[in-house]
Amino acid sequence: MKRGMAVRGAMLWMSAVGLMGACGGQPEQTPAPEAGDTVTTATQSLVPAPPTPFDSYLYIAGNLSVGSAVTGNTGTSANYEGYTLTVAAHTQVALEVTHLGTGMGVDTGLYVYGPKTQYGYGFMPRYGDDDSGYGELSKLPLATFNQAGEYLVVVGWSNGLAKNYRLQASCVGGACVQNPAPAPAGAQVTVAQFPLEGNLRALLNTGNAYREDMYSFLDRYDFAWPYSTPASLDAAAAAVLARSEYRGYRNDPTPDTYTYAAFQARMYGQFQPLHQAILDTYGEDGANAQVKSYFREFSTGPNGDNWRTLNVILLPASRHVLVYEQTAHEI
Repeated sequence: MKRGMAVRGAMLWMSAVGLMGACGGQPEQTPAPEAGDTVTTATQSLVPAPPTPFDSYLYIAGNLSVGSAVTGNTGTSANYEGYTLTVAAHTQVALEVTHLGTGMGVDTGLYVYGPKTQYGYGFMPRYGDDDSGYGELSKLPLATFNQAGEYLVVVGWSNGLAKNYRLQASCVGGACVQNPAPAPAGAQVTVAQFPLEGNLRALLNTGNAYREDMYSFLDRYDFAWPYSTPASLDAAAAAVLARSEYRGYRNDPTPDTYTYAAFQARMYGQFQPLHQAILDTYGEDGANAQVKSYFREFSTGPNGDNWRTLNVILLPASRHVLVYEQTAHEI
């Protein structure tokens, strides 16, 4: 039976847990609460993305640089402020409204837009978070910027307490690392899931509408990588198979490995437009990309044979792992 969701487990806002900074120092450690320093987590309302078109009213408070922090003030009413962030292609940063330097009781939201074009920053946030930081503060442990350019980081707050907030941008991998060292032997890949881009989702949906007995899924994962040498395909595949939703492929004793060019012929014809679109979306050179494929076959009864292939696509320069699962069944 055809499964109705084209993107499995995609969440609008994702936080990558446990990623460490690679330049500008380690990401700030949350200090232990002091006596009388209580953390409220249920008294404030959520801080949504700013209403659009926000470019007509949003105050641009200044520039934010990777490896630095800025300080603002909430004023006396709920509001938003923006900061421009200019990065090179494939830069990876952690963004956080920090406990240190932010007044007690402040409740924030954090959103990223861009890159800037002649039409502005766009109105759909690329990343966003409400309460993943300390208390009701916001934190994005991993934001990957595929394109070079100017982005807009927006801080919002639900309560005007006339208190300061502190916004920090730390390098966690990619183009912002100064003089990166080679990856140590056996360096592991830690992946975090993010929503699939709309153009890729549209191509996937078109392919899935082609015929009932062939269906595919495409999921996007990012990994922080501060090294000069690329992550290995085996490490990326191990990180994917460690996830419970892919455990059915762990018993394949002889997975296949392909160059990205050779992988196109392994895709069902109706999904092959995804092949070039993936490279274009993430700014990756196809010569760098690699694919590892796992196969499983099972039966659900008479005329119920299923064939499934899990393809782990490593994009080493742009720090993405795409998981393309291709399924077919008897009808």
